[in-house]
Amino acid sequence: MNLRYRVVCAALALAIPSPLTAQQTTPNEFVLALNLPDGTRQRVLYATPDHPQATLVMLPGGAGEIELRRDGDIRHDDNFVVRTRSLWVAQNYAVLIPDTIDHENLRGLRSSPAYAAIVTALVQLAQTKAAVPVFLLGTSQGSIAAMNGAAHAHPYTLAGVVLTESVSRVGHSGETVFDADPQDVRVPALVVANYDDQCDVAPPQDAPRIAAAMSHSPDVRIIHVSGGIDKSARTCGSLSPHGYYGIEARVVDAISAWIKDHMPTKSRSR
Repeated sequence: MNLRYRVVCAALALAIPSPLTAQQTTPNEFVLALNLPDGTRQRVLYATPDHPQATLVMLPGGAGEIELRRDGDIRHDDNFVVRTRSLWVAQNYAVLIPDTIDHENLRGLRSSPAYAAIVTALVQLAQTKAAVPVFLLGTSQGSIAAMNGAAHAHPYTLAGVVLTESVSRVGHSGETVFDADPQDVRVPALVVANYDDQCDVAPPQDAPRIAAAMSHSPDVRIIHVSGGIDKSARTCGSLSPHGYYGIEARVVDAISAWIKDHMPTKSRSR
């Protein structure tokens, strides 16, 4: 972890993010600038229906960088949580997707206490945008961030966490979901695994191990899916069964059904 990243995250751990600014791109889609205590900004994409029933803080895989520009253009939009955002909005969820800070590569950083502070700041941001339950959803390397965020969330701030095609074997990043304190997750959790995922660091047979590691979660469920098209050059690429390419709608529907079953009682009655 470089020095600048340590300074930014240490400041986040000690202070609530300052007010943010927003630039609208398309109807109901905004680019937010999360102002950090050291003067830097983290861009965040926020897409929402008119009346969201929940907000999903989506944590991308890979290096984490999506290259979100002020006008809403996204250079790296292949990742599952990025390219499906319209499907989630159609299901009546608001979606919040962070970029990295100054093109930072998040590999090896997502299980750290410092990155848990980043996720906490994103949850706080979501709560300022809509008074609805907040769920974390991470995919691949992003599942490490989601696990870490759920493990260190402030009480009553999260409704649940969703882990999709989670990195459970050590690869180039040097970290897995097991390094992110799964035993400290105390919210409902969903583990999604694709039988056809050939990514060597995210084997579907590890789903029961991941679920069992969240020993203090009040409710852990595993959903297995199958299928997908292999268009990526790598088995861990976004446009492959690892990224649910070609079966996105089916996966979104399955996750959405679980989220609706785990909405807080007050939210269900609205």
